[in-house]
Amino acid sequence: MAEQADLILHGGDIVTLAERGDERGEAVAVKDGTIVFVGSEKEVLERWRGPHTVVRDLGGRALLPGFIDAHGHLGGIGLQAVIANLLADPDGDVTDLASLKDKLRSWAAGPVGADSDWIIGFGYDDAMLAERRHPTRDDLDEVSTDRPVLAIHQSFHLGAVNSIGLKRLGYSAATPDPEGGVIRRRELAVPPSYGEPDGVLEEKAFTPASDLALAGLPERELLMLFATGAAKAASFGFTTVQEGGTTLANLKALRDTAAAVLLPVDVVAYVKADEATASTLDDPIGVSDEYVDGVRAAGVKLVLDGSPQGRTAWLTEPYLTPPPGQPEDYCGYPAVPDDAVVAKQIATAVERDWQVLAHVNGDAAIDQFLKAVEAAGPGRRPTVAIHAQTARKDQVDVFARLEILPSFFSMHTYYWGDWYRETVLGKKRAESISPARWALDKGLRYTSHHDAPVALPNSIAVLSSQVTRRTRSGHVLGPDQRVSALDAVRAITVNAAHQYGEQDRKGSIEVGKLADLVILSANPLTVDPEQIRDIKVIETIKAGTTVHPPAPTDQASGTPSTAPTPQWGCSC
Repeated sequence: MAEQADLILHGGDIVTLAERGDERGEAVAVKDGTIVFVGSEKEVLERWRGPHTVVRDLGGRALLPGFIDAHGHLGGIGLQAVIANLLADPDGDVTDLASLKDKLRSWAAGPVGADSDWIIGFGYDDAMLAERRHPTRDDLDEVSTDRPVLAIHQSFHLGAVNSIGLKRLGYSAATPDPEGGVIRRRELAVPPSYGEPDGVLEEKAFTPASDLALAGLPERELLMLFATGAAKAASFGFTTVQEGGTTLANLKALRDTAAAVLLPVDVVAYVKADEATASTLDDPIGVSDEYVDGVRAAGVKLVLDGSPQGRTAWLTEPYLTPPPGQPEDYCGYPAVPDDAVVAKQIATAVERDWQVLAHVNGDAAIDQFLKAVEAAGPGRRPTVAIHAQTARKDQVDVFARLEILPSFFSMHTYYWGDWYRETVLGKKRAESISPARWALDKGLRYTSHHDAPVALPNSIAVLSSQVTRRTRSGHVLGPDQRVSALDAVRAITVNAAHQYGEQDRKGSIEVGKLADLVILSANPLTVDPEQIRDIKVIETIKAGTTVHPPAPTDQASGTPSTAPTPQWGCSC
């Protein structure tokens, strides 16, 4: 009776991902939220089954370690669920500017939109719109001339506002572009006139628009963004998620939410590096290896450039086709032009024992990052290059030398692979985006992420994109960069646990680790690679307790007293 388990799982395809010993098991026993046995079905039933043990037959389904989100935006996942969905197929049904405007109008008249200061939608992709362009102020004036309107690009690095939105922002022909951003113009002019804005805003010109618009959402929605995002992530099999690149105010709101509402997943938070390093406090973040109410802060995040599909990422070679109004030699631009500022932020983080994550999509931004990391010297925690979309082979070599862990947004191959080939990079450069094979060849524990809300937090799509690298059109983008299903699964389990420094308690099904588990309809290691995308998440288990599907009764003990300040600059 002393060894009676709370839960026994057997009768399925159990993938342990144990780094020593067998990678497969017949049965798993769980007690007090921890795995206490992995082995034969006969032994587990004889040794661990008691009168109160729940014994579950998996019915041939697959049991894997719970998925670990290597980079995403928890509040953004919640946000995605409450504003207008402007995504294209397969995550939405916006096909052209007319359908985009219809979505915004419908949301504005709905229960959330009617109480919102701004009319807001997220997820349009100019590469997928029939017109192959961004909406302009004129387009969005057709949605409303009485309320400001914001349509957010799927990258979350660009957006478009209507005329009243521009007025709220104080953007006019007399407004210069901010450093690290662009206000697109109807036509260029000579200062003191810079040209009348056309409504499309990039990077640091876009950020004030998103901050202002999202702050105007109804408070009841803001209060529950983190809880909503956590439930959505759990539905895709994630048991640990990230709030990547938040403000100190949002971090407090996250902690307040977790103290009031039982979150179904663990949350690891990273604060914007410029805000954290500018603080006069020794540790304004409260970095810790331990979770409190399911939340821990781990370090800081820098954003050093923009979005490749939005053509704002910083490259060393020109874009195949520059955006409107840009010269033929246009290479994008840095988010932080001063190398000394980047170096100081990273050095400060290393000195204070904060983990460093850096958004680096373009290879010029990666060069800037590598220079600063080398100058700062090694830290105790893994340094992470987020996205690294256009990393060159020589840069992957430096990742290995400096022990930098690349975390690839592998779903780019599906969502924007065709766009990269035809418009952004050209065929040759597009073939090597998200270069997972180069990373593996260098012995790196690369991870893969979804960067939600840029994409849905779809774990199965993350797996499929690494193994097949198929684009929307069905083209295999860079077949030499494909990896095995086992490597793909490791990228969102055990490798991600190493990224967080939690490999002793997460990432594999081994005795002594948390019983963070996911049940899938089929085993991604044994099905045809082209069928991985059809696998379904059946159940998500956190520390031995099922968190998806949700329990029939709400376990929430209350609501947080402070609404988050919504600043979710995603990093696609």
